[in-house]
This record gives sequence, structure tokens and C-alpha cells, in this order.
Amino acid sequence: MSKPANLPQQLDHMLRQAVGLQQNGAFAEAEELYREILELKPRHADALQLLGALTLQAGRLQEGVDLLRKALAVNAKQAPVHSNLAYALNALRRFDEALASADRALALQPKFADALNNRGNAQAGLNRPLDALGSFDRAIALMPDFAQAWNNRACVLRDLGRPADALASCDHALALQPNYPDAWSNRGNAFSDLNQPEEAERSYRRALELAPAFADAWNNLGLAQIDLGQHAQALSSYERALAANPAAAETHWNESLCLLQLGRFEAGWQKYEWRWERSRIKASRRAFAQPLWLGDFSIDGKTILLHAEQGLGDTLQFCRYATRVSKLGAKVVLEVQPELMRILSTLDGVDQLIEAGQPLPPFDCHCPLLSLPLAFKTDLDTMPSATPYLFADAEAARQWRERIHARADGRLKVGLVWAGGNRPHVAELRKNDARRSIAFERLAPILDVPNVQFFSLQKGPAAQQLDSAAWGGRMIDLTEELADFADTAALVANLDLVISVDTSTAHLAGALARPVWILNRFDTCWRWMLERTDTPWYPGARLFRQPALGDWDSVIEAVRDALAALSASAAGAAHSR
Repeated sequence: MSKPANLPQQLDHMLRQAVGLQQNGAFAEAEELYREILELKPRHADALQLLGALTLQAGRLQEGVDLLRKALAVNAKQAPVHSNLAYALNALRRFDEALASADRALALQPKFADALNNRGNAQAGLNRPLDALGSFDRAIALMPDFAQAWNNRACVLRDLGRPADALASCDHALALQPNYPDAWSNRGNAFSDLNQPEEAERSYRRALELAPAFADAWNNLGLAQIDLGQHAQALSSYERALAANPAAAETHWNESLCLLQLGRFEAGWQKYEWRWERSRIKASRRAFAQPLWLGDFSIDGKTILLHAEQGLGDTLQFCRYATRVSKLGAKVVLEVQPELMRILSTLDGVDQLIEAGQPLPPFDCHCPLLSLPLAFKTDLDTMPSATPYLFADAEAARQWRERIHARADGRLKVGLVWAGGNRPHVAELRKNDARRSIAFERLAPILDVPNVQFFSLQKGPAAQQLDSAAWGGRMIDLTEELADFADTAALVANLDLVISVDTSTAHLAGALARPVWILNRFDTCWRWMLERTDTPWYPGARLFRQPALGDWDSVIEAVRDALAALSASAAGAAHSR
């Protein structure tokens, strides 16, 4: 078919018509016309980029990327097309490519607010929140009424640990665009960071009035309900989130934590496997050729690799399953963090202990430590609760004994830990670390209990809060001599009690069958379940729980009273001997 002589005019007329249709919301008709233009002239730059923008609007991201790239192959000097491409690549989580596209747009047009906004989102995705903040601030300086940039700015302010500033940024976005569901949801997130779950809930509900199928807002509402102690309501919020987005790994994961807290173990352990789909964890998933074992085939006569994941406390808690695995006739290779090598050498049922990062011996199948409860279908009746399953070195414990007894002079010997590990680079962990930790001076009422000699077991940055001089011998700090958990175990073996926030030392004391009192945040970790003062994981543990989010004063008071009673009865027993 020969092309008409007046093709350029015909194409211009069709393009104007298509743009008119697109502006009036007749997207299907507009798309048809753009495709007719491209049949007549496949390298029609305007039709390529406008159809690209249209497919992005329709959520067909990869198709949009391909069309925009074709448009740029025809004419690379189009800043808006580079910027749209950056937007699409961000949505596909291809942040490196998105950043390159945004930078190309800005090289062509330095004062391009839209490109700066897309660049900020790419930098945020690459975990460069300070750079992202700079991009959003530049976008807003150029275009002060850019509601999306104010909202995106709020997200990186949260990542930078500045929730009050994030809240102000959301409020700015909402002043510009009151019916902006994302900004309402982010406002809820900022309130959540500020430990104000009632306010958070109000913001999420507003977002959901505006966008009833907003999966993230349902998920975040569920988290706010957990913070309010409303676990049944949280489960139904997660259900609504998953109805809107069945593949949302974060929501499946949050649901698993809630089910485990409620003691609904069968569903909880199965859902817990979603952790490997979470963007934060995905990268650490081990890609072994050997099959994953979840209790679904016989391992009699086989070699199985059990590998640590997540934190040191998780390894200390779940390494106990090695004994059970060994009883199924398997040869157990256990891979753990360097700090745990010596203490875990006392664990029964391990044929070979490997330090993480060292070469692995041959094995037939593998299982991450926190999938073992699923493999064994663990519930309250079958929980492996026998302690001790780890042991202090007898000689090291003996050497500590003489020193500690001399320093305690007949008083009750109590170890203290007031802060968990600090992981500021991950927003979600930073929030948990802040919520589970206490500033040292808040322990003052406990330190006033008579007839007790306290020993610091605190490692890490929080150890610097201890000013030994100020506590006049009430608190002895020998932590310089603790290089790993075996050293800590030898010291703990000589204490009458460990009082700790929810951190790895609490697990160590539990595994050694030493008495341990755990100071627990209200939005408790799933492993401590709800409303219990004991835990089946560690028969020697006692839980002191916050009655409401952030209420440490009640916890400290309860611990002080319990310690005063224990100290008095110990003194009474010594007196009657």
C-alpha cells in the first residue's frame, strides 16, 4: 500500500485527535489512534512518548518503558521523556536505571522539578535518604505547590529518623491537596514513629475513605492496631490489604507475626516463610542447589545444613532445634555468626559447627533456623522447652566465680542489660530498637534496691551511658573482658539473676537456664506472645510487660518491687542459716 502524499498532515491531525481523546479520558480510543500512527510511521517520536505515558498511566510499566526508550532512540534530547522513564523505572524498583534517566533529564533541563522528584525517589530506593532529601528540596524550591514532592520528602525524613519533620511535610502536602491518600497514609506512618497510634489510626482511616482499596494503608492500619493491642482487628485489616494486593510480602509477614503472637502457630509458621519475599530480607536468601527441608522428606542418613539468619538472639533461641534434627538420623552442620561459635560448641546434636563466611562442607539439604518450627509443626505442646541446652565453660566460670563472689560480698548478684543492638540504617529495625531499649538512668529505681550488687552486661554504644563513678560501686562493669558470648556465659553462670530488655543476652540467660527477667515493650516481639508473664521457650524467664506503648515507668516499678522481694527473701535465708 503506498503511503499518501500528505502523510505528515494526516499524522499531525491523528496525533491532535489522539491527544484530545487522552485528555478527555477516552484512553482506549487514544491508544488505538497512537498505534495507527505508529503503523504508518514506526519512529514517530511524539506518538511513541505519548503512548508510553498512556501505558504508564494504565499501570503497564514495562510496556511504557519500552515505548519511552524507542522515543528516546529517535530523539534523545527530550527531558520530559527521560523523566517519565525515571518514573516508570522507579515503579519497577530499578532504581539505578531510574537515577540515570532522571540525571539525563536534568542535564538537559536543570530546573525540572518533576525530574528532581523522580531523582529523589530513585535515591531513596538506593538507600541514599540525604541525597533524596536534597533532590526533593530542590524540586520544592522550584515548585512550592508540588504536593507529591512534599509527600515523598516526608518518606525520606522518616528514613532519616526525623518523624516530626516528616509529619510537617505531610501536612504541607495535604494543605496543597487535601484528598491525597498517600500523604494521609504517610502522615499515619509519621505518627506511628512518634508512638501516637491513635493519631496514626485516624490518618490511615482518612486515606482509606479516599481510596478503599489502598493496600499499604490497610497494612499500616493493622500495625497501628497492634500498637493499640487490637490484634483481631489487625488481622482483619491485613485481610483487606491482601484482598487488594495478594502478593504484598510485608502484609503476609505482618500477618504471620500477629498470628504467632496470638498463639495460632500452624498458620503463623507457614506465613512466616513470607519473610524471604520482603525487599529487606530478599538479598540475604541463600540460593543453594540442594533442596530446602521443611520436614517434608526423610533426612535419615543425610547431611543437613542449618544456617543462622537474622539476629544473634534468633540464633540462640532456635539453635536448640539442632538436637531434634539430629534425632531424625541426620548429620547436622550448623552455620552461625562468629560471636556464637564458642558458646554453640556446647550444643548437643551438632556434627560440625561452621563460622558464617567460611567454606561449607558437602550437604544434602538445608534449612534456615527460623523455618525449623514450621518443619517440626511446633505448637505450645511440642515446643522444645528443655533448658539448659547451652553451657558455660566450667574453667572460665570458676575463674569468674572467685572475682564475682568477692565483689558481691554476700549480696544478690544481678546482671543488667538496658539496650538492644542499634541498627540505625534500617528504618523498621531502628523503630524496634528504640522501642525495646531504655536509657540507663531510667533504671535508677532498680539500682536503689538494697542488698543487691549489679553487674553490667551491656555491650555496644549504649554501654557508654554508664558512668561508673556516679553509681558509687552499685554497678560493676567488667564488659571489657567479654569478647564473645562464651565469655558472657561464664559471667552469667555466676549471677543470681539477669534483668534485660528484649535482646540476645536475655536469650543467652534463658538457654543457660539462668533466671532472667525480660523487660518487654507493649508491641511485643511475636515470640513472647500476649499477656503472659512466662514463656514456654525459657522456663526460667519472667516477662514484665509495658501496659501501654512506651510506658516503661510501670515496668521499672514492677521490677523494683519484685527485686526488693527477692533481695529480702535472700537476705532472710542467709540470716536464718
